[in-house]
Amino acid sequence: MMEMYFISVFLASILIIPFALKTLFPYVWMDILYFGDLLRILVKFVSRRRRRPSFFVLDRFLEQTAAHPDKPFILFENENYSYTDTDKWSNKTANALQSHPGYKPGDTVALFMGNEPAFLFTWLALAKLGSPVALLNHNIRTKSLLHCFNCCKANVLIAASELKEAVEDVLPSLIEKGVTILLMTKHCDTPGIESFSDKVDKASDTPLPRFLRSHIAYKSPAVYIYTSGTTGLPKAAVVNQNRLLTALAALSSNGVTSSDVIYLNLPLYHTAGFIIGFIGSIEAGSTIILKRKFSASQFWDDCRKYNVTVVQYIGEVMRYLCSTPKTENDKDHKVWLAIGNGVRAEIWREFVNRFGDIQIREFYASTEGNVGFVNYAGKIGAIGRVHFFHQKLFPFTLIKYDTERDEPIRDANGLCVESPKGETGLLVSKITDIAPFVGYAQNEDQTERKRLRNVLKKGDLYFNSGDLMRIDKDNFIYFQDRVGDTFRWKGENVATNEVSDILTISDCLKEANVYGVQVPGHEGRIGMAAVTVKEGAQFDGSRIYHHVVNYLPSYARPRFIRIQNAVEVTGTFKQMKVKLVEESFDPGRIQDPLYILDDKEKSYIPLRSQVYSSIISGNIKL
Repeated sequence: MMEMYFISVFLASILIIPFALKTLFPYVWMDILYFGDLLRILVKFVSRRRRRPSFFVLDRFLEQTAAHPDKPFILFENENYSYTDTDKWSNKTANALQSHPGYKPGDTVALFMGNEPAFLFTWLALAKLGSPVALLNHNIRTKSLLHCFNCCKANVLIAASELKEAVEDVLPSLIEKGVTILLMTKHCDTPGIESFSDKVDKASDTPLPRFLRSHIAYKSPAVYIYTSGTTGLPKAAVVNQNRLLTALAALSSNGVTSSDVIYLNLPLYHTAGFIIGFIGSIEAGSTIILKRKFSASQFWDDCRKYNVTVVQYIGEVMRYLCSTPKTENDKDHKVWLAIGNGVRAEIWREFVNRFGDIQIREFYASTEGNVGFVNYAGKIGAIGRVHFFHQKLFPFTLIKYDTERDEPIRDANGLCVESPKGETGLLVSKITDIAPFVGYAQNEDQTERKRLRNVLKKGDLYFNSGDLMRIDKDNFIYFQDRVGDTFRWKGENVATNEVSDILTISDCLKEANVYGVQVPGHEGRIGMAAVTVKEGAQFDGSRIYHHVVNYLPSYARPRFIRIQNAVEVTGTFKQMKVKLVEESFDPGRIQDPLYILDDKEKSYIPLRSQVYSSIISGNIKL
């Protein structure tokens, strides 16, 4: 009898333990599942690293092509390309390029194109030829375009036909460097630019021999993805073959399979579009619905038309979708997963309430960084969860940061001070063999600036993310802000030094202090500049408008300009931004002349109180 009693107690205890664990540690099962995912990804990665010959992303694409030759891979407007079609078009592109006298396999090639199938065909073609590829932002022009092209030391530029004028603007400099320039068109009469589409059409679709890429190692650069930072002009973050191989798991680790249909409307020159959307789909064997650009009005109609199951977002995308007029069929779709970053808590709630039970998989990562987080628990507002095993693999910490001096706070021993739980601190991640920091192409100075030494002990080395974070009592981590001279607007990083440089080469401006200010109802920060006018000159709103339009993409143009007698600086001659950011663009707080960019007037015009009130109330969207 006693024996039965103990057995009953034992069985009851076993049944109670899971419920007790869930009560005391509500996220324990999610943590265990996440650890299982990490382990599975690690085992697959190690297995692939041991394969001979070496296994790269291209090999995974070829595996998928062999396994699902007729499965649709890319749907674009009225075009439909299977895995086999994509393979053959990339072969044709590679063969056409290989036969060109201005190219040899292994040369670095810059790709200057928008979202279209030719972008993906060309990247696969270059992978087959063993060439690293620089993904140029198709919005950049003149000085920025030349800078980005030069810093990856490309020998060849392949550009979309609609970007011919942008290429012609920098043509003399490219010709002087002996660059081969190929335009995706069937005919081109501009000296120095050759048509390329006609050569691709005529080329053979015979597979390329493997020896053409036999020189590639895991540390070889695969792609250069450009990131704006504290230096001003964009920096080319080096994504090597090893990192790209790791990135294959971007979608499959979140439950995406070959039966899913991915909606890819983010720029392919960005990490989100290229690595998460394109590379992630290769691993999963999914179908990609490729769009030229994001359209809030077409988004859900496309999802219904193509039976989309997975969408990508940045914070602005969610807000734009929530701002569209409500319809009766808002929840009539097959989307089960939205993956991305930068969504505010209130937008997250509104999105799910309106569009249905969609899993939001918020994550944090940077192109060049060596640490990332995934909000696998679905905690609204968090970018991820601090996990013991994750921290063992990728050691990181939050350290106290002096925003006025723009530097970490150090103790008497010269070491950084860790931020207590619940307080905001700068995210830094230890640089190790498992979590390396490769840096920026042709820019050792800026690579070194991202390295932080003597953090927790003398001689250690960490990556400085430039992001302020906070960890709560439940170990969820939240993004707070950027530090230094970068802010984010319309999903793009805007480097203030670059914008300042552009403003001060205008005819009438002497100095420019650029910063980002928050606008109610908008993600990120919008650009604003406090400027001084050259002696003897007057501020000309029309000329400044045309100047910034000619030199800067739309997201980087300062929306507000404040005229000052002198730009304030610190004791170490750094421009002061804190007070300017606090005063924002409020005419009631600012006595200086204040202007707003007006696209209709094609000028900077005085900012009136009524316009300010309409912006703050949300009646005017920026």
